Amino acid sequence: MSKSQRAAEPKPGDQCIDSALPQAPGRALGLTIMCLAIVFVAVWMTVQSRQQLSQKITASSSSSQQGTMTGFLDNAWFLPDEPLLGFVRIPSGPFAMGSNPALDRLAYENERWSSNRRQGSVEIDDFYIGLFEVTAAQFRAFTAEHPDLANEVAADIQGDMPVTNITWPEALAYARWLQRKLASSADTPAELRNYLAAGGQVSIPSEAEWEKAARGADGRIFPWGNTPSTEFANYGARSILPVGSKPCAECAFGLQDMSGNVWELTRSPLQAYPYNPNDDAENLSEDALWVMRGGSFVDSLGNVRAAVRGGVDPGVRNNTIGFRVVISKP
Repeated sequence: MSKSQRAAEPKPGDQCIDSALPQAPGRALGLTIMCLAIVFVAVWMTVQSRQQLSQKITASSSSSQQGTMTGFLDNAWFLPDEPLLGFVRIPSGPFAMGSNPALDRLAYENERWSSNRRQGSVEIDDFYIGLFEVTAAQFRAFTAEHPDLANEVAADIQGDMPVTNITWPEALAYARWLQRKLASSADTPAELRNYLAAGGQVSIPSEAEWEKAARGADGRIFPWGNTPSTEFANYGARSILPVGSKPCAECAFGLQDMSGNVWELTRSPLQAYPYNPNDDAENLSEDALWVMRGGSFVDSLGNVRAAVRGGVDPGVRNNTIGFRVVISKP
């Protein structure tokens, strides 16, 4: 066989360039259409394969980063898979704020209402509060849109752990972001959407909101009652636990981890009682300390009572401090 004959032998793929050779008009058109169809199918399959691979990689990365998230919604910013996305309504009405040492011998002096009164009665409107502390997965959903904060949550923290090492302004920034999401989503439960439309705002709780949610209207010492218990709270321990690890159906309003696990930031400045709601704000002051509530996993019994008041500088990052959010009306 001559060199010219070998060069004319068909090679793989030659069927798609056959139309360049002299052909009858009808056959040439048919081959052209067939070739174009083959090329289109090949390109389409390549694109689909790459998209599927990309989706698998993304899903794998997300799953690895967020950890096991049973009971949370990955299509709703990792909020709890609950009828109100984990928000619990606290009804309006009065409650006893502060501590009476005759009933609570662990009470601190900064829980005293005034020089002649140990406790005061405070009445607040209805509001909604998170069933759990804000988790690492929920905060990561926020930082995904704010890359400047992405490094504030360690990559190896399990998604259902409470987020910690977050400053007071960053907690407020998360709350504002969540408000925009809830207000604009068609999947937001109607009850929450209507409350937001009527002026409700997502924030961190005032200390009055926090205390009422923690102790209810009956003035209990702990969220579950008046007797100490490690069954319902993570305190005097070695590590933080995933949110809801110590279920507490007995707790006021069924809220979880109001005692122990992590301290929870509020939007109230630390100052002497009596409590004045007009002092609650989101504006920063260089010398302001902000109230945190509930104690943490490393704290002793005295610091996990419902009335305990701690204070923190707004710029502090600490692995014992986190937060939960509320939806309330100013």
